[in-house]
Amino acid sequence: MALGFGKKKASGNRPAAGSERIEFIPDAGACLVTTHVRDGVGRVKFMVREKSQVPADNGWRIFSEFDTEEYMNQGDPFVIMAFNDVCAIEPALIGIYDFPVGSDLAIEREGGIRIIDVTSGREIPVENFYVPPQFRA
Repeated sequence: MALGFGKKKASGNRPAAGSERIEFIPDAGACLVTTHVRDGVGRVKFMVREKSQVPADNGWRIFSEFDTEEYMNQGDPFVIMAFNDVCAIEPALIGIYDFPVGSDLAIEREGGIRIIDVTSGREIPVENFYVPPQFRA
């Protein structure tokens, strides 16, 4: 998927008035997110990690549950957001931060949040998740 990193900058990626931006992951970089995720139209559903296109790009591409093929083919559905800001929208993303390029994941919400490897259909074990330095024992 060749995406134009740098085409649009998200207007909705700033913290709300009176709130502070939270840094879950130091120097987490930026990612591409569909406007459905940014605008709260749908919850995060799919996450794909590609090779980064520029140094600030961490390679993650984040999609909502409502991102149909038709929607994805209408213009440019992506905006750039700080990865930490996307983690504020969906905290489950913190755990996948350091997964390798080529990762193709989905969030399943029935019976609690689980991260699924789309390729194998297997649930990712909790011990595989990234833990930010400030939360490590």
